[in-house]
Amino acid sequence: MWRWEQSGLVSEPEGTARLRQGAGRLLPWVSFLCVILDLHLDGLLAASHAGIENHLEMGRKLLAAGQLAEALTHYHSAVEGDPYNYLTYYKRAAVYLAMGKFRSALPDLSKAIELKPDFLAARLQRGNILLKQGNTIDARKDFEAVLQTHPGHEEASSQLQRAEELERHMQEAQLAYERQDYGGAIGLLEHVIELAPWDPEARELRSESYLQVGDLSKAILDLKPTTKLRSDNRAAFLKLSKLYYMLGEHEESLNQVRECLKLDQDDKDCFSHYKQVKKLSKQLDSAEAYIKEQRYDDAIDKYKAAVKTEPTIQIYTTKANERICHCLSKSKRSMEAITICTEAHQHDPRNIFILRDRAEAYILNQELEKAVEDYQAASELDRENEEIKEGLERAQKLLKQSHRRDYYKILGVKRDANKQEIIKAYRKLAQQWHPDNFQSEDEKKEAEKKFIDIAAAKEVLTDPELRQKVDAGEDPLDPENQQGGGGHSQHWPFEFNPFSSGNFHFKFSFN
Repeated sequence: MWRWEQSGLVSEPEGTARLRQGAGRLLPWVSFLCVILDLHLDGLLAASHAGIENHLEMGRKLLAAGQLAEALTHYHSAVEGDPYNYLTYYKRAAVYLAMGKFRSALPDLSKAIELKPDFLAARLQRGNILLKQGNTIDARKDFEAVLQTHPGHEEASSQLQRAEELERHMQEAQLAYERQDYGGAIGLLEHVIELAPWDPEARELRSESYLQVGDLSKAILDLKPTTKLRSDNRAAFLKLSKLYYMLGEHEESLNQVRECLKLDQDDKDCFSHYKQVKKLSKQLDSAEAYIKEQRYDDAIDKYKAAVKTEPTIQIYTTKANERICHCLSKSKRSMEAITICTEAHQHDPRNIFILRDRAEAYILNQELEKAVEDYQAASELDRENEEIKEGLERAQKLLKQSHRRDYYKILGVKRDANKQEIIKAYRKLAQQWHPDNFQSEDEKKEAEKKFIDIAAAKEVLTDPELRQKVDAGEDPLDPENQQGGGGHSQHWPFEFNPFSSGNFHFKFSFN
């Protein structure tokens, strides 16, 4: 085969010649395919651009409507579709900030600045976030960069001054803490945290200052945000758990130490504290469950076990004694209840429930003046508590009644005596004071009076309805309290007299 070149005809191998001829025939088709591919690529790019614009528009609308999570999804798609668009990163950062996720916003702002170094809005926004984080060094760089291109920029100048002010106050606060001027440190840190609310170091220092002055609640308030301001802040979770534990808030203590273990289940310090809190919480929760079931003896055992589990923190001992006092009062063990309630009251004198339970124990023990005193003290501490109001009224009625006729005292039984104990006491006294046992007329009259009281007491205290009135501070045999109707007529107290016209010659049944 021959081919023509500028020098003339040149011989070439047959295979090569055929390939050249084939390529010549394919060339028009290749050109055609390239045109088609170019057109298709242009179409894809146009579709992609339209999709990105659609995501940006939807993100804008959702952001304006406050649907932040949905807006963020569209901005994610826009960034994936065009990773070189600085505005897309900036807009996504705005959504993160609206959601309070300032740490997520920072990388997007940095990427926007990387793509467009002279992007003024992004520089200011990043500088403001860094300043709120307490990162004054990097914040100053952003504000200074703005001032280099825009001298006299008002916001950048103002924020640069704040950065300098923040550094000065933080240094003074650290020096105050070191010289043990904790009150001074707290005052300075208040201003620091106003300028840098997302600075974990400032909050941790103020938390320590509050601990030094004994204000555990405020120490917790400052320490809690640091669990989100620092990543993997197990130390803060553990410290929070211990602080709540010291305050007697065992449930919240358990919640905080669990957060620590979520970050690292093998953290030895957190796991050790978790076992202690878990054991105590289980005992206290079980005790409360027993109280709801009115299993008071079981509840008492659980509270005693809880005190053994945590004997060093007084608040748990006081809490246990308060609830043991309640259980003893409910189970009618008045003398034990008074002793335990008094001990609990010494450690927690403003606890109205301790006063309430001791008052009920005093009522059981027929020390009505003391019961009224405890209910009055509880009422002064909480004037809106309906249970305390009702208890005070009942104690006052019982005290007033005791000055007239006390059916429990007449029979010599306790207020929690059962029906069998009441009948037994009645029979003994009825045999003792039956008028037939006496000879003189005066003795018979005195015995008759006593016998009537004894019989009346028995009838009242063995009748559930009448006994309930007595326990509420009423005298059902007092004519002033008779309302008519019901199971007893208003003349019932007078019909009750087992004797008629002073005639004592009859057989009386001691039933």
